[in-house]
Amino acid sequence: MSATEATGTPPEGGVPDNPRPRVSVALATHNGERFIGDQITSILQQSRPVDEIVLSDDASSDRTIEIVEQALSDHRAARGVAPELVVLRNDPPLRVTANFQQALERSTGDLVALSDQDDVWHTDRIEQLSAAFADPAILLVFSNARQIDATGADLGHDLFTALGLSPAERSRVESGRAFDQLLRRNVATGATVMLRRSLVDLAAPFPDAWLHDEWLAIVAAALDGVALCEAELTDYRQHDDNQVGMQRMTLRRKLRMFAQPRTDRNRRLYLRAQSLATRIGSIPAVSGAYRAAAGEKFLFEEARQRYPESRVLRAVPILQQVVRGRYERYGTGLKDAVRNLIQPV
Repeated sequence: MSATEATGTPPEGGVPDNPRPRVSVALATHNGERFIGDQITSILQQSRPVDEIVLSDDASSDRTIEIVEQALSDHRAARGVAPELVVLRNDPPLRVTANFQQALERSTGDLVALSDQDDVWHTDRIEQLSAAFADPAILLVFSNARQIDATGADLGHDLFTALGLSPAERSRVESGRAFDQLLRRNVATGATVMLRRSLVDLAAPFPDAWLHDEWLAIVAAALDGVALCEAELTDYRQHDDNQVGMQRMTLRRKLRMFAQPRTDRNRRLYLRAQSLATRIGSIPAVSGAYRAAAGEKFLFEEARQRYPESRVLRAVPILQQVVRGRYERYGTGLKDAVRNLIQPV
């Protein structure tokens, strides 16, 4: 069951001379008292104030909600105004993707910024990201971030470096070919994302096989509506309790991936491709070329599912997929083929 509470100061009547988009924050939490104070403070200190915070909490047993409510109360007392706060309490918990979907669907802003419970926003995050939506074609924008540890110390590299974002991957997004890129792999991290509220209605319900940010990004890309912001606008915290994090892709981590069993990964990729191929056709504005590409992506993942257990017997079907160019168009290239060849079942 979910209980709903709404508090805050509603906007005054009348239409401003220069109306600007209403901005909501979709904040998903679960036992986040360790860092939520820093996060909510950074949200309240934005140079472009947010209008609404929708907090969807997954059965927290700590002071997460209390800390957020107190921070808004203190902010209102000090400044005379605060964002509206909507609190959604989930018991049993919905888990990450459904929790974010609930927060997004309850948001009333024209634009919605996604928020994890353990990061810190730079003061100009909302101002910079909202500027991208001056282009009416843009549905979702994501940015770079500074990687920090549990204490807030700089890890010495940014999020794009941790992702291993290549010049070719960056170029695809920046040149309007984000859909081509996201068929290969996701590069839009939810903690850095802002989107139009209208995108949520197009994307819902979010498929079980996808994380919320990955699904929203590829739906936006299917409508040629994704933009990349190079600025580091978030301190993206990496710690031992991350539900979804992004550690730097070192050589050691890359090599370890080759030793991981392939069964679970291939199954997950297959289910994601199946969802995409099925759902993409229900969005009228998606081009026939993108629908066909989603279908080809599914055929590629279906072929991966059928690879024999024997590495020797796997070699021929993997080579066939390489020759057809599917690893290049729908995977991460030759290294993905080698990974499929040598991984244990």
